[in-house]
Amino acid sequence: MKRSLICAAVLTLAASATCSTSSLAQTPQPAVGAVASAPQVSGIDTHNADLAVRPQDDFYSYVNGAWLKKTEIPADKSSWDAFYEVVEHTLDQLHSIVDAVSADKNLAPGSNQQKIADLYASYMNEPVLETLGIKPLDAEFARVDALTEKQQIPGLIAHLNSIGVTAPYALSIHQDAKDSSKVIADIGQSGLGLPDRDYYLKAGDAKLKNTLVKYQTHVAAMLTLTGDKAANKNAAAIVALETRLAKVQWTEVQNRDPIKVYNPVPLAQLPALAPHVNWAGYLDDAGLKDKVTYLVVSQPSFIKGLDKVLQDTPLSVWKAYFKWHVLSSYASDLSNEYVDQNFSFKGTVLRGVPQNEPRWKRGISVIENSMGEGLGQLYVEQFFPPENKARMEKLVANLIAAYHQSIDNLDWMSADSKKEAQKKLSTLMLKIGYPDKWRDYSTLVIKHDDLVGNVMRSNAFEYTRNINKLGKPVDRSEWGDTPQTVNAYYNPEFNEIVFPAAILQAPFFNANADDAVNYGGIGAVIGHEISHGFDDQGSQYDEIGNLRDWMSKQDHQNFAVKTKALVKQYGAYSAISGYKVNGELTLGENIADNSGLAIAYKAYHLSLDGKTPPVIDGFTGDQRLYLGWAQVWRGKVRDAQAIVYVKTDPHSPPRFRGNGTVVNQPGFYSAFGVKPGDKMYLPPEQRIIMW
Repeated sequence: MKRSLICAAVLTLAASATCSTSSLAQTPQPAVGAVASAPQVSGIDTHNADLAVRPQDDFYSYVNGAWLKKTEIPADKSSWDAFYEVVEHTLDQLHSIVDAVSADKNLAPGSNQQKIADLYASYMNEPVLETLGIKPLDAEFARVDALTEKQQIPGLIAHLNSIGVTAPYALSIHQDAKDSSKVIADIGQSGLGLPDRDYYLKAGDAKLKNTLVKYQTHVAAMLTLTGDKAANKNAAAIVALETRLAKVQWTEVQNRDPIKVYNPVPLAQLPALAPHVNWAGYLDDAGLKDKVTYLVVSQPSFIKGLDKVLQDTPLSVWKAYFKWHVLSSYASDLSNEYVDQNFSFKGTVLRGVPQNEPRWKRGISVIENSMGEGLGQLYVEQFFPPENKARMEKLVANLIAAYHQSIDNLDWMSADSKKEAQKKLSTLMLKIGYPDKWRDYSTLVIKHDDLVGNVMRSNAFEYTRNINKLGKPVDRSEWGDTPQTVNAYYNPEFNEIVFPAAILQAPFFNANADDAVNYGGIGAVIGHEISHGFDDQGSQYDEIGNLRDWMSKQDHQNFAVKTKALVKQYGAYSAISGYKVNGELTLGENIADNSGLAIAYKAYHLSLDGKTPPVIDGFTGDQRLYLGWAQVWRGKVRDAQAIVYVKTDPHSPPRFRGNGTVVNQPGFYSAFGVKPGDKMYLPPEQRIIMW
């Protein structure tokens, strides 16, 4: 189970700007006797601020108001924020790497560079793709057409899982949640063409209902392009089948419970769970035979429900469904008529994006998804200075020290639980920048003129790489993200926090800035990730990654009082008109935001070692910390994408990550003189303090 800070990896080099002291007319002035120092960079981009807004009334708009007014979401994006700004910068860096590799005529055959160049060329060669049309999928369509009985369907699902095609259930390979020394196989619900079950089931929601109608039209249009004479009929049958699957799926909130989704089933008992599924055929074709003695079934009731759907649905409908998902999964790698129709729905209808990204960016994404660490190795060599890693390690040390102190002072945790928490914190593994060993792509076959084949082989390569982990010791050095991913995460099964190189850029981390803004940015991000080890999910895992509840029942009850209040606070916010934030779905991330910022504040003060921080650009150290936090969350989202996020994203919208967090921070009130009557004011008894 990987916990992520960001839902989509998306790159800012926010230039530091100076700010006149007049911008602080509504904030407390520095204390008399503040230590003077040589001029330093604040790291706060005041060009983005709206100084007409009082920080005591709307801190997010005070920090980001000018940016919100002047910034338009790019035509090829569903949202735009600080993360995307950094992603765009990183894409330019990756583009320069790929262009240089592609121009090199002396690449060693079989090297990562040669494979990257050939993979990129296979995507960029549009004339070849236009000539091929749908032909690259002919073999997969023939495989589906060859089905003669439903007993063959599980074997087909195994194959589709291996090449990255959506199917009714998906296989994942990871640690056993209750024995972190073992690697196990896990099957979980899947199979929908829309982002969430609600798109099929919320008939009373006009926007979701309209999207479902347009989805069926899209399916028919895509099938028509392939020459399907019964495209409309098949599209209706496919949507009806997906609707049945949606009815038996678990909700996103249900899937947050690590106990409920841990259901080991011995292989001999699988037929009792779903008697009409050919489990022997599935295990054989999935490469699991003789490698596992049980499967973890994440949602047993879904598999039971699928059994009935499998039994009741005609084979002809299943064939249409599988061919559709092969087409949908690979549409972006075909000729432009498929690419354009695919984008018109997935991009424009579903997410509100007017136009597709430039082809070169999509080409970089193909490399990222196929040979991510191969590209990452080249990225780190050129763009990640070792001094960034050293400074991060020092900052993390202060954050962990702050957590050690805070654990001892928690009002909701008992003495015995505090001992367990300290042990877990002491064994936390930190990964910064890039892995110690790089992935070996020597067996991956990449051809200069075979895009679909390259993508299929890379998916199969990754599938086989994971299957081969079964029966072997857990490799705790492995990374879940590439170095060029703008993201950070906590993995409870490894008890680790991971910070890829690409996130260590402004506004998250500014190597040229005073420490305060970095504690408010990357420091709070680090604190956020560490807190996942102690939130409502992560606290159920111990220091070595086993699903073992080490907190007392009373501790859980005490914590639940705080989390219930947090659910209520965020559940009152509106993402867009008619769509409230799901306080239960976003609970873990809201806990982490509040905890991370509180710890960053404490760690910053530890780093000062009793010294008074300098005033820079008219801002005190504490002010710069909170300003650094809010500028990280500047962002705008298209309405259609906002609905997708409300249904599927465990993170709150940007405005509420900025404002919803600081209203619970005592340090914010003193830094900006927030008082009763101010719109950002909450009485002390209403502030939700986790750490």
